[in-house]
Amino acid sequence: MDLHFETVSEIGRQLRAGEITAVSLTGLMLERIDAYNGKLNAFITVTEDLAREQARQADAELTRGRDRGPLHGIPVAVKDVFATAGIRTTGGSRLFEDWVPDHDATAVARLHVAGAVLLGKTGLHELAYGVTSINPFFGAVANPWAPDHDPGGSSGGSAAAVAAGLAYAALGSDTGCSIRQPAHCCGVVGYKPTFGLVSKAGVLPLTWSMDHVGPLARRVGDAAFVLAAIAGRDSDDPYTLRAPDAGDLCVGQGSLAGARAGIVRRFFFDGRPEVIDVVEAALGELRDLGVTLIELDIPDIEDAYRAAATTFAEATAIHAEALRQRPEAFSDEIRGKLEGALSMQAITYAEAQHFRRGFTARLEALMQGCDLLVAPTATIAAAPIAERPADYGKHAWKNTSVFDLTGQPSISVPCGFTPAGLPVGLMISGRLFEDRKVLQFAHAFEQATAWHARTPGV
Repeated sequence: MDLHFETVSEIGRQLRAGEITAVSLTGLMLERIDAYNGKLNAFITVTEDLAREQARQADAELTRGRDRGPLHGIPVAVKDVFATAGIRTTGGSRLFEDWVPDHDATAVARLHVAGAVLLGKTGLHELAYGVTSINPFFGAVANPWAPDHDPGGSSGGSAAAVAAGLAYAALGSDTGCSIRQPAHCCGVVGYKPTFGLVSKAGVLPLTWSMDHVGPLARRVGDAAFVLAAIAGRDSDDPYTLRAPDAGDLCVGQGSLAGARAGIVRRFFFDGRPEVIDVVEAALGELRDLGVTLIELDIPDIEDAYRAAATTFAEATAIHAEALRQRPEAFSDEIRGKLEGALSMQAITYAEAQHFRRGFTARLEALMQGCDLLVAPTATIAAAPIAERPADYGKHAWKNTSVFDLTGQPSISVPCGFTPAGLPVGLMISGRLFEDRKVLQFAHAFEQATAWHARTPGV
């Protein structure tokens, strides 16, 4: 396999065997970024000098016998909402276009501790508030499978970089869909952990109570390595809950025999036939692997979607001062979204949050009859950058948003392609803090299929 598309485990083996060095590997990745980023616009900032220095350090440590773990010497990327000390952090916004933090976000600091090599900061939808990564200030990010199509959003640059072999993994953030829907659009793995499992300290917020931090990678096992490195309680983020045992994130051996997966067809399967047909075929593969599919219904699922949309009023609260003082710093799209919540009554928001607690409890109870829920990640494929269907936004984020509202762990894994050759993701979601179960199920499906092995002809 092309070295750019190898797994983290295999690259790590080669590093430790002396077959390659972190310096040479980082050089190869930087060359590839130089060759393809002009076409994809996946990176806003490339940190070449830092990457080469971190790679030299990684090699020197391995020579001395110090091994920081699976990510030691592995080149990765970070969405440009994560603060990076001495490196511009834009949030994809004019508000922050000149901001150079004096600190690292906790997740970034933990990547450094794990020995990862930072290649740069990836592009995104403005302020992480959208599903296309078509950015009016930094340009549209292109989909490696079809460069005239969007890569999803808001972590589109992270997904595109991973899909195109420009990074082995990347950090993203997910508030309504922003890790999993870009993973769906770009044919990679995107993992949104249980809310509070990963610190948001140092990450530009979109909504306080639904923002999640997680990895994008080409393999479930690689995503698990990143998650293990960045997860854990953080005193700088009051929303973090507890630190997992690294063993709790092990992806397992790959068997699905005897697993029980819940299927909610109403709402979750309402979408474009070319996407739904691919997911239905994936359900057939699950049956063949020994999974029992259990038909379920969630009576108030549409209310959950509306409650998630209501919770985005927090974004207006976060940006209220800038909206008053610097309205010109927002695009028309984002300013319109933010101003749209100014007239929302407090009672509407309060009712949505009350519903949220009850809905989460009811969904957790419903899932006692199965191991996980399985659905399309999104009910529409990536769309042309020049013109998107009027209902693109709803179909891009309606399914994923439910699990941002509840905080339950949720992953998107490749499960096929539309007749037009666009990737489709299968979303697997679990009960709160059952991240290991989600990862193991996703890994087993991945190992039994070959979709993850396909790479785009960038």
